[in-house]
Amino acid sequence: MDEILINASGLIKDYGTTIKVRALKGIDLDLSRREFASLIGPSGCGKSTLLNILGALDKPTEGTLVFNGNDISAMNDRQLAAFRNKSIGFVFQAHHLLPEFTALENVMLPSWIGRGVADSASRDRAMEILEQVGLQERMNNPAFKLSGGQQQRVSIARALINSPDIVLADEPTGNLGSETSSQIFDLLRQINKDMGTAFLIVTHDRHIAEKSDRVIEMLDGMITDDYKTEAIRDGELWRHLAPCDCKCPGR
Repeated sequence: MDEILINASGLIKDYGTTIKVRALKGIDLDLSRREFASLIGPSGCGKSTLLNILGALDKPTEGTLVFNGNDISAMNDRQLAAFRNKSIGFVFQAHHLLPEFTALENVMLPSWIGRGVADSASRDRAMEILEQVGLQERMNNPAFKLSGGQQQRVSIARALINSPDIVLADEPTGNLGSETSSQIFDLLRQINKDMGTAFLIVTHDRHIAEKSDRVIEMLDGMITDDYKTEAIRDGELWRHLAPCDCKCPGR
C-alpha cells in the first residue's frame, strides 16, 4: 500500500458573509507519496480552491487536513508559512518570478526565507536543480530575458529548492504552446521519477491528464470521479477526459 502523504477529510469552503457561496462541499481525498495525479474539471468547479487548501495557502471553513501524520488545520499563520516553505512546492500558470533577479537568485529565494541567509549550500543546490531542468547556461540571466518556457522551468526549480514532499501545480502549462507544454510535462514526470516528489496538477489539458498515473475529476465543489489511468481500458480513457459536453451518454 502506498504511504499516505495528505489526508483531507470533509473539506468545506464558504466565501462571503451575508450571501455565502460554498466552493467546496465536503471533499475527502488521500494523496500518496511519489504519486503523479491530475485534477480536472470545468472552470469554477473548485479545483484551485482545493489546491490552495491542500497547500495551506487557505484554510477550510470546515474539515481537517493531515499532512504526513500532522494535523495542520489548527496551525497559526506563522506555523503555516514555515510548513509551506519546507514541505510544499508551488508552480502556477503565472510564474511569479522577480524579473530583475537572475534565474539562480529566483530559485534560491525560498531557501533564503527558510534559513534567513544565502549560504553556499543553497547556491549549490539551486545550481544543481537548474542543471536538472536544463538551464545551466541561463542561470545568471535576468528572468525577464528568458523565454516563457525557460521562466516556467525556473519556477519549477524554485518549487524544488527545499526538497518538498509534494509539488502543487495550477495550470503550469496554461500560458505555453503545445510543444513547450509537452516538454514541461515531461520534465515534471522525470522529476517525479528521479526524485520521488509527488505531484498534483490542475489542468484543462486532457493530453496532460491522460499521461498522469491518477485523475481526480471535480464538478460543483465535489469530487465526482477518481481513478488510475492504467485501470481504464485502451481506447476508453478519452471518454473520461473529454470535455463534459463531449462525453457519451452512459459514461
